[in-house]
Amino acid sequence: MALAWVNQHLDVGERILRTEALHGGITAEMRRLTIGTREAGTRDVVLRTFVDVEHAEDWLHREADALTLLAGTGVPAPGLVAFDPTAAYCEYPSLLMTHLAGRTVLDDEGLETRVPLLARQLVAIHAVRPAERPREYVAWTTADTVVTPEGADAAAWAAAIDVIRRPAPPCEGRFLHRDFHPGNVLFDVPHAQPAGARITGVVDWAAASWGPADLDVAHCSTNLALLHGPAWGPRFAEAYEEAGGVLAAAANERLYWRVRDGLAFSEDLRAAARPWRRAGRTELTTRAVEERLDAYVIALMDELG
Repeated sequence: MALAWVNQHLDVGERILRTEALHGGITAEMRRLTIGTREAGTRDVVLRTFVDVEHAEDWLHREADALTLLAGTGVPAPGLVAFDPTAAYCEYPSLLMTHLAGRTVLDDEGLETRVPLLARQLVAIHAVRPAERPREYVAWTTADTVVTPEGADAAAWAAAIDVIRRPAPPCEGRFLHRDFHPGNVLFDVPHAQPAGARITGVVDWAAASWGPADLDVAHCSTNLALLHGPAWGPRFAEAYEEAGGVLAAAANERLYWRVRDGLAFSEDLRAAARPWRRAGRTELTTRAVEERLDAYVIALMDELG
């Protein structure tokens, strides 16, 4: 049913030659479709399908709006081909977009090179000025839903939870990716020259929204802390500012967003770690990630003094 819908959006004389499942996503199924062109060549598109996802219609509208907004901005996002947010034509809500070259890179090797690239890319995303603002960001945790990991530093976690009981600091809004992290960034990394890495794409814009730059920075910081060790959280924030990004002026306000995002991971660390293991980081068991999150939260609270 979905492939019949895709066929309606191909050029005359084109046809689907093969499909391939793509791995790494948590909320959506992804398939790369290789299209045969009239000139006997090929091109690829990506079909993103939300199966049994509660907010699929909203997320697909957000992603379609974001991809439309980003066309021509210089941010390397996929191009929107078509979308079916209510599953009027497909079995499930779906979106069809162009395929971007590159691959996700989650290894420790070469991280020193990639972090500044990630920071510069996020600064460029925050520089986008939409004519019409997307909807406000949604917080992904509350003080009452945080799950303190077994064996974690209870005092540090209690203090962290108290931080997010406070009202959110006032902030200047920016266009946010809202799920910016290494798993949603594609790189071209020459095998002989890891230092020659470059970003070729940023994907998964379903949570695009309006809010503080600190929130996007905090989210990438937490991901880096869990993937590569707690020290990489603050290092990403520093790289963002070195790239020209502007964070909250007060240290306690910057800390608020980093604590809020870190605690949000506590609610389903198993889901966060699963795609990392599938990508080859088999040492990142749920327990290992819990320990890194605990160490990161402790480090954040040490900054608070």
